[in-house]
Amino acid sequence: MREIVIAYCGQAAVPAELWSRWNTDPLLIAVLLGLALALASGRAQNRRAGWGALALLALVFISPLCALSSALFSARVLHHVLLVAAIAPLLALAWPAKRVGNPAMAALIALHTGAMWLWHAPGPYSFALASVPAYWLMQLSLLASAWLLWRAVLAPATTGGMAFMGLGATIAQMGLLGALLVFAPRPLYGEHLASTAAWGLSPLADQQLAGLLMWVPAMLPYVAVALTLAWRNLRGPVLTTSSQAS
Repeated sequence: MREIVIAYCGQAAVPAELWSRWNTDPLLIAVLLGLALALASGRAQNRRAGWGALALLALVFISPLCALSSALFSARVLHHVLLVAAIAPLLALAWPAKRVGNPAMAALIALHTGAMWLWHAPGPYSFALASVPAYWLMQLSLLASAWLLWRAVLAPATTGGMAFMGLGATIAQMGLLGALLVFAPRPLYGEHLASTAAWGLSPLADQQLAGLLMWVPAMLPYVAVALTLAWRNLRGPVLTTSSQAS
Protein backbone atom coordinates (compact mmCIF):
# COMPACT_ATOMS: atom_id res chain seq x y z
CA MET A 1 0.00 0.00 0.00
CA ARG A 2 1.33 3.43 -0.89
CA GLU A 3 2.52 5.74 1.87
CA ILE A 4 0.01 8.45 2.64
CA VAL A 5 1.23 11.86 3.72
CA ILE A 6 -1.30 14.25 5.28
CA ALA A 7 0.10 17.70 4.76
CA TYR A 8 -1.42 19.84 7.51
CA CYS A 9 -2.90 17.77 10.34
CA GLY A 10 -0.04 15.27 10.27
CA GLN A 11 -0.04 11.50 10.29
CA ALA A 12 -3.16 9.63 11.30
CA ALA A 13 -3.74 9.70 15.05
CA VAL A 14 -4.19 6.50 17.04
CA PRO A 15 -6.30 6.28 20.21
CA ALA A 16 -3.33 6.17 22.61
CA GLU A 17 -1.92 9.48 21.41
CA LEU A 18 -5.02 11.40 20.36
CA TRP A 19 -5.20 13.79 23.32
CA SER A 20 -1.58 14.83 22.84
CA ARG A 21 -2.20 15.87 19.21
CA TRP A 22 -3.09 19.56 19.58
CA ASN A 23 -2.31 21.84 16.66
CA THR A 24 -0.10 24.80 17.65
CA ASP A 25 0.43 26.31 14.19
CA PRO A 26 1.54 29.93 14.98
CA LEU A 27 -0.09 31.39 11.87
CA LEU A 28 -3.43 29.75 12.62
CA ILE A 29 -3.34 30.91 16.23
CA ALA A 30 -2.46 34.45 15.10
CA VAL A 31 -5.47 34.50 12.74
CA LEU A 32 -7.81 33.30 15.50
CA LEU A 33 -6.39 35.88 17.90
CA GLY A 34 -7.02 38.53 15.25
CA LEU A 35 -10.64 37.41 15.03
CA ALA A 36 -10.89 37.54 18.84
CA LEU A 37 -9.56 41.11 18.86
CA ALA A 38 -12.09 42.12 16.20
CA LEU A 39 -14.88 40.70 18.34
CA ALA A 40 -13.57 42.26 21.55
CA SER A 41 -13.39 45.68 19.87
CA GLY A 42 -17.06 45.48 18.88
CA ARG A 43 -16.53 44.92 15.15
CA ALA A 44 -19.43 42.51 14.86
CA GLN A 45 -23.17 43.02 14.85
CA ASN A 46 -23.75 39.88 16.92
CA ARG A 47 -20.77 39.33 19.22
CA ARG A 48 -22.23 36.24 20.90
CA ALA A 49 -22.49 34.49 17.52
CA GLY A 50 -18.95 35.62 16.71
CA TRP A 51 -17.55 34.14 19.92
CA GLY A 52 -19.40 30.90 19.23
CA ALA A 53 -17.84 30.73 15.76
CA LEU A 54 -14.41 31.38 17.22
CA ALA A 55 -14.81 28.57 19.77
CA LEU A 56 -15.83 26.14 17.03
CA LEU A 57 -12.93 27.24 14.81
CA ALA A 58 -10.58 26.38 17.68
CA LEU A 59 -12.30 23.01 18.02
CA VAL A 60 -11.93 22.03 14.37
CA PHE A 61 -8.42 23.37 13.75
CA ILE A 62 -6.58 23.36 17.10
CA SER A 63 -8.10 20.46 19.03
CA PRO A 64 -7.20 16.79 18.37
CA LEU A 65 -10.09 16.65 15.89
CA CYS A 66 -7.54 17.87 13.33
CA ALA A 67 -5.33 14.81 13.89
CA LEU A 68 -8.34 12.50 14.07
CA SER A 69 -9.44 13.73 10.65
CA SER A 70 -6.17 12.38 9.26
CA ALA A 71 -7.19 8.92 10.48
CA LEU A 72 -10.92 8.85 9.80
CA PHE A 73 -12.86 10.17 6.84
CA SER A 74 -15.88 10.45 9.16
CA ALA A 75 -13.89 12.86 11.36
CA ARG A 76 -13.00 14.89 8.27
CA VAL A 77 -16.67 15.08 7.31
CA LEU A 78 -17.58 16.10 10.87
CA HIS A 79 -14.95 18.83 10.54
CA HIS A 80 -16.52 20.02 7.28
CA VAL A 81 -20.07 19.83 8.66
CA LEU A 82 -19.06 22.05 11.58
CA LEU A 83 -17.50 24.49 9.11
CA VAL A 84 -20.47 24.84 6.78
CA ALA A 85 -23.45 24.19 9.07
CA ALA A 86 -22.33 25.74 12.37
CA ILE A 87 -19.37 28.10 11.99
CA ALA A 88 -20.57 29.66 8.73
CA PRO A 89 -24.06 30.61 10.00
CA LEU A 90 -22.60 31.99 13.24
CA LEU A 91 -20.22 34.16 11.21
CA ALA A 92 -23.15 35.21 9.04
CA LEU A 93 -24.99 36.35 12.17
CA ALA A 94 -21.90 38.16 13.42
CA TRP A 95 -21.29 39.93 10.09
CA PRO A 96 -24.64 39.87 8.28
CA ALA A 97 -25.66 41.09 4.85
CA LYS A 98 -28.53 43.53 4.43
CA ARG A 99 -29.90 42.31 1.12
CA VAL A 100 -29.12 39.75 -1.57
CA GLY A 101 -30.79 39.74 -4.97
CA ASN A 102 -32.46 36.73 -6.53
CA PRO A 103 -29.73 36.03 -9.16
CA ALA A 104 -27.09 36.27 -6.42
CA MET A 105 -28.87 33.65 -4.31
CA ALA A 106 -28.88 31.20 -7.21
CA ALA A 107 -25.20 31.84 -7.86
CA LEU A 108 -24.33 31.32 -4.17
CA ILE A 109 -26.22 28.02 -4.09
CA ALA A 110 -24.26 26.84 -7.13
CA LEU A 111 -20.97 28.04 -5.65
CA HIS A 112 -21.45 26.25 -2.35
CA THR A 113 -22.79 23.07 -3.96
CA GLY A 114 -19.80 23.02 -6.30
CA ALA A 115 -17.37 23.41 -3.39
CA MET A 116 -19.00 20.61 -1.38
CA TRP A 117 -19.05 18.13 -4.25
CA LEU A 118 -15.60 19.05 -5.54
CA TRP A 119 -13.76 18.53 -2.26
CA HIS A 120 -15.55 15.29 -1.44
CA ALA A 121 -14.65 13.69 -4.77
CA PRO A 122 -11.73 11.28 -4.28
CA GLY A 123 -9.28 13.05 -6.62
CA PRO A 124 -9.65 16.60 -5.29
CA TYR A 125 -9.78 15.21 -1.74
CA SER A 126 -6.36 13.57 -2.25
CA PHE A 127 -5.05 16.80 -3.78
CA ALA A 128 -6.25 18.80 -0.76
CA LEU A 129 -4.35 16.59 1.67
CA ALA A 130 -1.11 16.58 -0.33
CA SER A 131 0.08 20.11 0.50
CA VAL A 132 -0.61 22.82 3.03
CA PRO A 133 -1.78 25.40 0.43
CA ALA A 134 -4.19 22.85 -1.08
CA TYR A 135 -5.49 21.96 2.38
CA TRP A 136 -6.29 25.59 3.15
CA LEU A 137 -7.81 26.08 -0.30
CA MET A 138 -10.27 23.32 0.56
CA GLN A 139 -11.04 24.67 4.04
CA LEU A 140 -11.41 28.31 3.03
CA SER A 141 -13.50 27.60 -0.08
CA LEU A 142 -15.92 25.46 1.95
CA LEU A 143 -16.19 28.03 4.73
CA ALA A 144 -16.36 31.10 2.48
CA SER A 145 -18.99 29.65 0.14
CA ALA A 146 -21.12 28.52 3.09
CA TRP A 147 -20.73 31.90 4.84
CA LEU A 148 -21.84 33.79 1.75
CA LEU A 149 -24.85 31.51 1.32
CA TRP A 150 -25.86 31.80 4.98
CA ARG A 151 -25.54 35.59 4.81
CA ALA A 152 -27.91 35.57 1.86
CA VAL A 153 -30.40 33.29 3.62
CA LEU A 154 -30.33 35.30 6.86
CA ALA A 155 -30.32 38.77 5.29
CA PRO A 156 -33.30 40.72 6.69
CA ALA A 157 -34.47 41.86 3.26
CA THR A 158 -34.28 38.39 1.68
CA THR A 159 -37.75 37.13 0.82
CA GLY A 160 -39.02 33.96 2.45
CA GLY A 161 -39.15 32.15 -0.87
CA MET A 162 -35.53 32.90 -1.67
CA ALA A 163 -34.38 31.89 1.81
CA PHE A 164 -36.29 28.59 1.55
CA MET A 165 -34.76 27.98 -1.87
CA GLY A 166 -31.25 28.39 -0.45
CA LEU A 167 -31.95 26.13 2.53
CA GLY A 168 -33.83 23.52 0.51
CA ALA A 169 -31.19 23.29 -2.20
CA THR A 170 -28.46 22.84 0.39
CA ILE A 171 -30.41 20.16 2.26
CA ALA A 172 -31.00 18.31 -1.01
CA GLN A 173 -27.41 18.39 -2.26
CA MET A 174 -25.93 17.41 1.12
CA GLY A 175 -28.46 14.62 1.51
CA LEU A 176 -27.64 13.26 -1.94
CA LEU A 177 -23.90 13.43 -1.29
CA GLY A 178 -24.36 11.71 2.06
CA ALA A 179 -26.47 8.97 0.48
CA LEU A 180 -23.84 8.32 -2.18
CA LEU A 181 -21.22 7.87 0.56
CA VAL A 182 -23.47 5.54 2.56
CA PHE A 183 -24.38 3.30 -0.37
CA ALA A 184 -21.03 3.26 -2.20
CA PRO A 185 -20.02 -0.40 -2.61
CA ARG A 186 -16.34 0.18 -1.79
CA PRO A 187 -14.09 2.67 0.03
CA LEU A 188 -13.36 5.71 -2.12
CA TYR A 189 -10.62 7.47 -0.15
CA GLY A 190 -7.21 5.82 -0.23
CA GLU A 191 -5.82 8.13 2.45
CA HIS A 192 -7.85 6.29 5.11
CA LEU A 193 -7.51 2.67 4.02
CA ALA A 194 -4.79 1.85 6.55
CA SER A 195 -5.79 4.15 9.42
CA THR A 196 -9.33 3.16 10.40
CA ALA A 197 -8.57 -0.25 11.95
CA ALA A 198 -7.01 1.35 15.05
CA TRP A 199 -10.41 2.94 15.72
CA GLY A 200 -12.37 -0.30 15.29
CA LEU A 201 -13.75 0.60 11.86
CA SER A 202 -13.26 -0.77 8.38
CA PRO A 203 -12.63 1.83 5.67
CA LEU A 204 -16.11 1.19 4.25
CA ALA A 205 -17.79 1.53 7.67
CA ASP A 206 -15.88 4.77 8.26
CA GLN A 207 -17.10 6.08 4.91
CA GLN A 208 -20.67 5.04 5.69
CA LEU A 209 -20.51 6.84 9.04
CA ALA A 210 -19.30 9.94 7.20
CA GLY A 211 -22.26 9.70 4.84
CA LEU A 212 -24.69 9.40 7.74
CA LEU A 213 -23.19 12.49 9.38
CA MET A 214 -23.71 14.45 6.16
CA TRP A 215 -27.10 12.92 5.46
CA VAL A 216 -28.81 13.54 8.82
CA PRO A 217 -27.07 15.69 11.49
CA ALA A 218 -25.68 18.16 8.94
CA MET A 219 -29.21 18.98 7.79
CA LEU A 220 -30.53 19.88 11.25
CA PRO A 221 -29.33 23.53 11.30
CA TYR A 222 -30.87 24.12 7.86
CA VAL A 223 -34.16 22.52 8.89
CA ALA A 224 -34.20 24.50 12.15
CA VAL A 225 -33.68 27.80 10.31
CA ALA A 226 -36.31 26.88 7.71
CA LEU A 227 -38.85 26.11 10.45
CA THR A 228 -38.00 29.36 12.23
CA LEU A 229 -38.49 31.36 9.04
CA ALA A 230 -41.75 29.54 8.30
CA TRP A 231 -43.03 30.32 11.82
CA ARG A 232 -42.15 33.99 11.42
CA ASN A 233 -43.88 34.15 8.04
CA LEU A 234 -47.00 32.54 9.50
CA ARG A 235 -47.06 34.89 12.49
CA GLY A 236 -46.63 37.97 10.29
CA PRO A 237 -50.07 37.84 8.63
CA VAL A 238 -51.70 36.90 11.97
CA LEU A 239 -50.16 39.90 13.73
CA THR A 240 -51.07 42.17 10.84
CA THR A 241 -54.70 40.99 10.88
CA SER A 242 -54.90 41.40 14.65
CA SER A 243 -53.54 44.95 14.43
CA GLN A 244 -56.06 45.90 11.74
CA ALA A 245 -58.93 44.43 13.74
CA SER A 246 -58.02 46.45 16.81
